[in-house]
Amino acid sequence: MKLMKHLGKIALVVALIGAAFVALMLSGARLGLWEPITGFGLYRTYLNPLGWFLAGLGVLALVIHLLRKESVGAVAGGVAALIGVACLVPLIAGTLNPQPRAAPIHDISTDTVTPPAFEVLDETRAGARNPLEYGGPELAEAQAAAYPDIAPLDTDLSADAAYERALEVAQEMGWEIVAADADRHRFEATARTSVFYFADDVVVVVSPLDAGSRVNMRGVSRVGRSDQGVNAARIRDFQQRFKG
Repeated sequence: MKLMKHLGKIALVVALIGAAFVALMLSGARLGLWEPITGFGLYRTYLNPLGWFLAGLGVLALVIHLLRKESVGAVAGGVAALIGVACLVPLIAGTLNPQPRAAPIHDISTDTVTPPAFEVLDETRAGARNPLEYGGPELAEAQAAAYPDIAPLDTDLSADAAYERALEVAQEMGWEIVAADADRHRFEATARTSVFYFADDVVVVVSPLDAGSRVNMRGVSRVGRSDQGVNAARIRDFQQRFKG
């Protein structure tokens, strides 16, 4: 049959289209096609079924072409199967090495007693579902349990120098600086995740100390009950870069 003869090529074309769809799920928000939550929803709904379908189609084509002793078709089917397996890597990794569920919080601060406040960014920010008001002692307790290492960064730099360094690090990390007040040593910014392009709002405040200064920061995700640890990881990254 003609279909059998070309099944490997068909499987490969379908697999390439599927791979392009996966790339679109991950980067569609960055391209302005939809909101990040839409891409994330497509990923959660379709990635695994797509992976199983492509892997199955590829294996079927591989077997048929091997039986027919058609090496070109077999190679095409094998590549298609590998693309399908690649789509299933997150599922396989999660099954073999289950990760602890992230804490159901999306607002992380280095100072949970007097958390840095947002003054320019507010609840009207685009696509936001989470407010910027701090959740109080209950949130502070949840953060302490989930991320006990998150703490202010003390430095021997003057407040002016620490503020300039903080701005420099924020720009290195690709944050969009929304508002900066050099006199008060504070700025607000929007940081985006590399995958799905979710937006998190960040405020950084530098306070003078007797010998040096203290850098406090806070990150709040715009959507989602849990930020999957992204804000805590961003704070750690920022502090490591700051210390350089």
